This record gives sequence, structure tokens and C-alpha cells, in this order.
Amino acid sequence: MRLRRKRAQIRAWRKHFAVKPVRDRTDRIKPGDILLFSTFRNENVRLPYFLQYYRKLGVSHFLMVDNDSDDGGREFLTGQPDVSLWTTKASYKRSRFGVDWLNWLQRKYGDGHWTLVVDPDELFVYPFCDTRPVRALTDWLDSSGVRSFGAMLLDMYPKGRIDAVNYRPGQDPVEIAAWFDPGNYMIERNPSYWNLWIQGGPRARVFFPDRPKKAPALNKIPLVKWDRHYAYVSSTHTLLPRGLNLTYDQWGGEKASGVLLHTKFLDTLPEKAEEELKRRQHYSGSVEYKAYAENIHQNPELWCNWSEKYINWRQLEILGLMSKGNWA
Repeated sequence: MRLRRKRAQIRAWRKHFAVKPVRDRTDRIKPGDILLFSTFRNENVRLPYFLQYYRKLGVSHFLMVDNDSDDGGREFLTGQPDVSLWTTKASYKRSRFGVDWLNWLQRKYGDGHWTLVVDPDELFVYPFCDTRPVRALTDWLDSSGVRSFGAMLLDMYPKGRIDAVNYRPGQDPVEIAAWFDPGNYMIERNPSYWNLWIQGGPRARVFFPDRPKKAPALNKIPLVKWDRHYAYVSSTHTLLPRGLNLTYDQWGGEKASGVLLHTKFLDTLPEKAEEELKRRQHYSGSVEYKAYAENIHQNPELWCNWSEKYINWRQLEILGLMSKGNWA
């Protein structure tokens, strides 16, 4: 495992030469700041609300890598005073889907900080997030000696066709994609890395009904008290050292955990799926986007009779999708 971690760190160092600074404001980062790291391509429509949401939670600085966008997103972020921005035309696939780029940035700027790694279509929800900033969570984690915090990716979708309502820049995407699957999840423990592997939800139900094991993984560890010797090895699904993956209680209790509201399923998806099919830069020959493209044209609806409308984090805790643990 040490060799795998060293290999990931060496890969990150090698791949960082392809990443060029557009606007470097990292000199504004102060000790104790909560930092957010993200990669993106052609997400300009999502970026205004993304920044607004995480600023409200208490993120101090955003470190973003643009993968050759051409929709104005890079120019928009250049004007944001709390954003440091890099760009690259290098292969997303060959950077292990952006992991190498962010591992390098986290090693250089994240050491000693609580770092949040999310995509522009992911909204982090944690216990008491409606009344407490994310710093309250990280202070509690610090006092408890906990270095990492897990979250389940929860696919959100509209009631009706996903292309029926146009998403506007600055709009909360959950206003449109307000529904989710309350059940239909499979969980198993990875014996090598010790993390939980979660699959299911609407993507397994609609896009991979005959191949549920091919459905995307829903387990993530987005919030970590970073150390320069750490490394993500598979998106934010898996970390090394592997003790960071133990974000669940092994003895029958409950550790505090959160949810990432995944708002991919908006009217922007069909065009995105067609683009990614041509680029073939995603996992396993873009099999996920191939399933999207094939099914969306036939039946662009994910809602079903068992769908639940999102209210708040307490609802998710009642359903067993997240937990406040012993944080009161």
C-alpha cells in the first residue's frame, strides 16, 4: 500500500507539468482555511450556484482545474476573488480522471487544511448543515481525532422528463431535480482498501437494469484533513493510507456521515453525454455516458412510484442514507 501511495504521488508530480496557472491567488490562503478542489469541463451554467453554495457553507478558497473548456467557464472563474484557477488540454483519462491533477494541488496547497473535493454537480450535505457551517463539522472532527468524513452520492432527478425544464445559471439545481431513490442500494466492503462500495439508485435501476454491478460507485470520501503524504487512488472513492477509508462503524454503531446531492440529471445532460461519447475520456470507454445517450432518447424519465422528494438532511438521516452519529 505504501508503494501504491508513492506511485500515486509520483504520477501527480509528473502530470502537473501539463497544468498551467490561469489565475493563482493561493497567497491569500490563510492557516485553517477550508479549501475546495475540483476539476471541470464546460460547466459554466453550474458554476455560479456552485460557488454560492459552498461559500455559504464556509469554504474559504477554491482551487479549480479547467480541462479545456470552451463555454466561458474559465473566463468566469478568472474574475472570482476566492478562486485559483489552472487549465490543461491534457487527457482527463490519462490523469486518472483528474485525480493526478488534484493530488498534486492538494499536496502543494492542502497540507494541514480540511479539504473538500467535489464536482460542480455535487452539493455536500452533512448533519446540521442548515444551521451550522462546515467549520463546525471540521472542528468536531478535529476534537474527535477523525481525519476523514464519508458521504454517499445521491442521484437527484426531476419528476417527468429531465429535459422538460431549462436550468438557468445561478439557479439551485435541486429546485428542478428534487427527487431521489430512498432505497435500492447495494453495499459491500472492499477487502483491499477497507472502504465501502455502494451501487444502486436510479442509475442502476434505469441505465444498468441488467448489469447492476456496472453501475457507477456511489461511495465517496470528499472531506479530509489533508496531509501531503495522502493520496486519492480512485476518484474520491478510495484514499491511501487506507485507514482514511474507515468512515463507517465496524461494530454495529453509526459514524457521522453525509450525502452528496448529485444533480447531473438536468436538461444539460443529453448534450453532455453526446460530447463525452465523442471524447471517450471517462471510465471503461465512457460506458456510463453510452448508457445515458442510449436511454435518454428512448425514455428521458427517472422518476418512479417509489421516488421520494427531497426535504432536508434530517429526512436523509431517517431514511438511513446519512447519520449524525454522536454529534449533537
